[in-house]
Amino acid sequence: MPRSIRLEFPGAFYHVMARGNRRESIFHDDDDRRFFLATLAEACGMTGWRVHAWVLMGNHYHLFIETPEANLVAGMSWLQNTITRRHNVRHMAWGRLFGDRYKAVVVDGADMYHYRTLADYIHLNPVRARLVQPGKGQSILGYAWSSVAGGWALPPERRPKWLAAEEGLMRFDLPDTVAGRQHLVERLDRRAAQEEIKMCGVPILPDGVDARCSHLRQGWYWGSQAFAGKLYKHLEKLMKERKRSSRAYRKAPQVTAHGEEQAKRWLAEGLEAAGLMAEDLPGLKGTDLRKLALAELLWKRTTVSQEWIAEKLSMRSAANVSQQLRRLDRLKNQSKLPLKLQHFIESAWNSGN
Repeated sequence: MPRSIRLEFPGAFYHVMARGNRRESIFHDDDDRRFFLATLAEACGMTGWRVHAWVLMGNHYHLFIETPEANLVAGMSWLQNTITRRHNVRHMAWGRLFGDRYKAVVVDGADMYHYRTLADYIHLNPVRARLVQPGKGQSILGYAWSSVAGGWALPPERRPKWLAAEEGLMRFDLPDTVAGRQHLVERLDRRAAQEEIKMCGVPILPDGVDARCSHLRQGWYWGSQAFAGKLYKHLEKLMKERKRSSRAYRKAPQVTAHGEEQAKRWLAEGLEAAGLMAEDLPGLKGTDLRKLALAELLWKRTTVSQEWIAEKLSMRSAANVSQQLRRLDRLKNQSKLPLKLQHFIESAWNSGN
């Protein structure tokens, strides 16, 4: 059976969930969880994503993602492949880490009810899994691996830049203050104490609702009928584009502001700042710090592949790019770059943060 089309458009919100292969664990210890969050931060830097809520469980994770650009597929491909590779290296394993294709439900993130419901559904996951037991006086704040303890309940200066916690609090009509954050935790704890454990945070759909609407466990969208109408318009446009050029459709996710087009712009600007021409690159060693500075920027801040970087910077192969970047100490070597290139690299790294 052919896979369903991933619906992508600028400003889309998604509920993303992925499980371990054969439902086995993807997080064996807290270091695995920290590696996951560090990799998610890199993905956000590459794609411009804003994460509104997240939770890491034993054999799966949930993300509430906003994509200012139409790049969910490119970002998720990089995220899951990178996490798998790093996990296998760390645990001396091989093969697939994740099971079936990740789920991505399109969400009406602009609507207050649907935004709040999804955020609560994600944040109360540890209660449904009995990792937080309100009957024993435990608080949702005691579960370290969700965006409650990992962001929403923290002061702004201690949060990841990619987490939209301030906006999340605002969506619940709460100020980003000690009192507002405490109120959020108390409200979640009340829900945990009052609702049946296995259904805690799970919305009940009214009779007669469109069966294609998700109750956050199945379906392809989470929103109103009017929202569904807008999605169908996006689908119609997408299908027309696909019929015109299936080849162009397959490549479309990469051609985004944080994908190939952005990489091309940064490459051209970086070469100019370095005082180099494209024809100069084949004559430079693969260890040239100007090359490496640009290679790291393109790898960590866009979604282009290492093959693409190797070709454009004349660095022999993707394996060579990977090897050189693993050895690179960016902060240590930055002062050795030409001053104009230093300023360009710093500006590019900070863009979108």
